[in-house]
Amino acid sequence: MTEDQIIQRYNHPWTFYALATLGSWTAWGGAVWLSHLDGIGPAGLTTVAVLLLLGLLFPFLTAWRLTRGDPVLRNDLGRRLVRPDWRQLRLATLGAGIMLGSILLAQALSLLLGYSTEQFRFAAHASFSAGILPGWFPLVLAPIIEELSWHSYGTDCLRRSMTLFWTSIVFAFYWTVWHAPLGMVAHYYQAQIAESGWIHTLNFALSLFPFVLIMNWLYYRANRSILVAIVFHLSAGLFNELFQTHPDTKIIQTGLLFALTVAIVIADPRFFFGKTVHDMPPVSPFRQFG
Repeated sequence: MTEDQIIQRYNHPWTFYALATLGSWTAWGGAVWLSHLDGIGPAGLTTVAVLLLLGLLFPFLTAWRLTRGDPVLRNDLGRRLVRPDWRQLRLATLGAGIMLGSILLAQALSLLLGYSTEQFRFAAHASFSAGILPGWFPLVLAPIIEELSWHSYGTDCLRRSMTLFWTSIVFAFYWTVWHAPLGMVAHYYQAQIAESGWIHTLNFALSLFPFVLIMNWLYYRANRSILVAIVFHLSAGLFNELFQTHPDTKIIQTGLLFALTVAIVIADPRFFFGKTVHDMPPVSPFRQFG
């Protein structure tokens, strides 16, 4: 069975996204309400953390429900989760390097605008919390759970009827909306962005578009490796919290990622605008830009 034939079996996009959104928003709605109660205490903060985790799990549980009855999809999922080859490991390294390089270059450029060199110092702790849990916990766990959802089912169910470019644009828009309730959970990452002002909130939304395009570029170049998507997503969260980066510097980083995305798309339009996966030839990105 060809790659295109397998992708055609991911044929429940409306069911997947409807259930994923309903489940996540229901759990997070409870977290929003509870997190703003006065005198919430350790028990309440623990419940907030549980509700945040449940919200993350709903897309994964939906993907599992839609794939478990089809042996072809089960085998496809297993293939994409185990035993990455050297090419996939190189792509995972490239993805991590892109995110680390973009934040370091953004900080360096911000110095020209008068921002402090303190940004290059390591952060003593995460800038947010998830209920009773410190921010480092969701920074590690969320990318793993999310990519086991988005790249086990969510991306391919869009790709079956769209080009890679439009798959990425549609998903980035959806992902922005999906995150919206988190912007109201007290002390959570998205809530702190919202409190910092509209320009940083807008930057977060816009940053998802180049982020998704680059991640899907790596994902399909790596023969749809979910592990490559996890490493890219994980590195983005960790490296953006690792340093004492000024919020304005992350706007510069978004600009750098947009520039890189434009370069990637222009370098190989067939990869992004081809009708099928077979229109995306397996050309190494190292060779493409070497």
